[in-house]
Amino acid sequence: MKFVEIKEKLKRFIVFSINDIRKIDESKNLLRRLYEWQDKNYIKRISKGFYILSDLEINEQILFLIANKIYEPSYVSLESALNFYNLIPEIVPNITCVTTKKTQLFNTEKILFIYKKVKSKSFFGYKLIKYKNWTYKIADVEKTILDYLYLNPNLKSENDFKELRIDKKTLKKQINKTKLNLYLKSIGNQKLLTRVKKFLRSVEYA
Repeated sequence: MKFVEIKEKLKRFIVFSINDIRKIDESKNLLRRLYEWQDKNYIKRISKGFYILSDLEINEQILFLIANKIYEPSYVSLESALNFYNLIPEIVPNITCVTTKKTQLFNTEKILFIYKKVKSKSFFGYKLIKYKNWTYKIADVEKTILDYLYLNPNLKSENDFKELRIDKKTLKKQINKTKLNLYLKSIGNQKLLTRVKKFLRSVEYA
């Protein structure tokens, strides 16, 4: 099968694996063809076993979809989600995610994908957002805050939290304190609870 035919079928994917390609093209010399397609700039390697079409138009939501796919299970959170909800002023150069697997980095030509590990019981609090024909997972506002504080234990004082420059008005409009407390109860971490209370005081939401 010619690549132009394969490409049409691959367009239904944002990021595709070797197994996805095998379902389309059963050639025995697939690995050699993969190298050829990369040399000809038909496809680009994102991480081991995962590729995108070279002419794929990249935007934030495409990157979120890629992040979900190349390291499962995972969902977008931390700095990327804080930026997504307009809670921090900085532009985030990487895609940051939470996973139940080991902490991992994938440094690609396009961007750095960062995955931070949490316990299985803390892998919740994300929502599904539809983008065209696909859906990606991203932490809701409450879980974004908890993930960030949990994975940055060096942030302890109200001054530390103020230095994050969280947009207070935007946070107050979006956060659901009842949901936040339910999440904290599910996680069951007393130290995190104490730090969350200090964080809320720092943004005048205690």
